[in-house]
Amino acid sequence: MKPKVGTILMLEPTYTETEEKFRCKVVEEKDNVILIDYPTNMLTKRTSFLMEGAQMRASFVEDAKAAFAFQTEVLGRVQGQIPMITLSFPGVDQVIKIQRREFVRVDTPVDMAVEFQGEFSQFVAEDISAGGSAIIINQPVSFKEGDSVNLTIVLPFSNGDIKYIQTNALIVRFWEKDLIKMASIRFEETDDVDKQLIVRFCFDRQLLQRKKGVE
Repeated sequence: MKPKVGTILMLEPTYTETEEKFRCKVVEEKDNVILIDYPTNMLTKRTSFLMEGAQMRASFVEDAKAAFAFQTEVLGRVQGQIPMITLSFPGVDQVIKIQRREFVRVDTPVDMAVEFQGEFSQFVAEDISAGGSAIIINQPVSFKEGDSVNLTIVLPFSNGDIKYIQTNALIVRFWEKDLIKMASIRFEETDDVDKQLIVRFCFDRQLLQRKKGVE
């Protein structure tokens, strides 16, 4: 799926802690590039000038039904009937269908440290979203369902960046999967910037899995 002329794109910087969103429209599209009008910063409502080389996450909605996203790079500016910005297009095989809600869950191992009543334990989560996770309980724990814990989450991005997220979480329930004890946890009071980092990490993992042929 490739955005058509007239499609509204939402752009978000990737691999940065800056929480910004830009709205623009596709003016022209070619084989491996997309030309957009100058985007509007959704916070300031002002026209923005994107830096050449900036890495962005582009998302769009097709026919008000399905949402899609892809990784793109700002290639430069073009003078035409209207000023335009050129974005790279990675190909239709790199466009990912995403859930309309923000908290997309991705199956991927994630290291987490859980602190409860002054005690720290290391775990591996088998999935993650900006709203919560499921961790593998491979050791005795003192926390139980309904308890609040403190988390440190390690997010290793495919470009080599490693981000650390700290948030409160609620132990929702314990359950078993293939004879392995699991715990579902819900993130609470997570900073908005940290939420965006988790969303970007999920998108990063989806792209990596797509490249490896994992659906």
